[in-house]
Amino acid sequence: MEWFESWFDTPYYHLLYNNRDYTEAENFIIKLTADLQLAPNSKIIDLACGKGRHSVFLNKLGYDVLGLDLSRQSIEFDKQFENETLVFKVHDMRNPIEAEPMDAVFNLFTSFGYFDQESDDKKVFNSVYNALKRGGFFVLDYLNEEFVRENIIPESTVIRGDIEFKITKKIEGRHIIKDIRFEDNGKPYHFFEKVKLHTLEAINSYAEECGFERIKIWGDYQLNEFDKESSPRCINLFKKKW
Repeated sequence: MEWFESWFDTPYYHLLYNNRDYTEAENFIIKLTADLQLAPNSKIIDLACGKGRHSVFLNKLGYDVLGLDLSRQSIEFDKQFENETLVFKVHDMRNPIEAEPMDAVFNLFTSFGYFDQESDDKKVFNSVYNALKRGGFFVLDYLNEEFVRENIIPESTVIRGDIEFKITKKIEGRHIIKDIRFEDNGKPYHFFEKVKLHTLEAINSYAEECGFERIKIWGDYQLNEFDKESSPRCINLFKKKW
């Protein structure tokens, strides 16, 4: 089992990250959909949707949304929010997406870069490309490699309720590795996250190989211009050319 298959399906993953800023995320999505000029009832895939907060918000904005995630537990949780224009399914992003042609695919908040093999990264781009209409958009919200290298925090402690998460981070080759250790009811746990430090050039080469054109790069969730040295994010906007 891959690290993300086990870690993302635990309640501890969601507990550790339960402080995420919903307001910032919703403001980002409002700005993003406005910039893309997506018409009401446009069809959007939220790829790696997790517990569905972005899918639900996109649906509230008037979009027809398909939320996809590998975690069965997350999708089971998400099912409570389903309606005629909001559907959730278990899906591995490397596999072809069974859906009618979509207007946009969003992959948000570093939900890419988990795979060791470059061929798997390319499979993601191919599956997204084939799911889109001609002229459709692919938004890949990723970390900024250079910013991560310069601003890594080697050790930190996060307290959530009675649990103290001890976190260490290191860069090893082309990956950033986050080691997570904690105890719950006297039992020790150990998980890790491993995300590839894709360069701008590598991401663009995968996209172009499929038939995408990169239209913009934003550097943060306020959609400010990307700066290779100072931007915390690398939010890529691709368009399907044909």
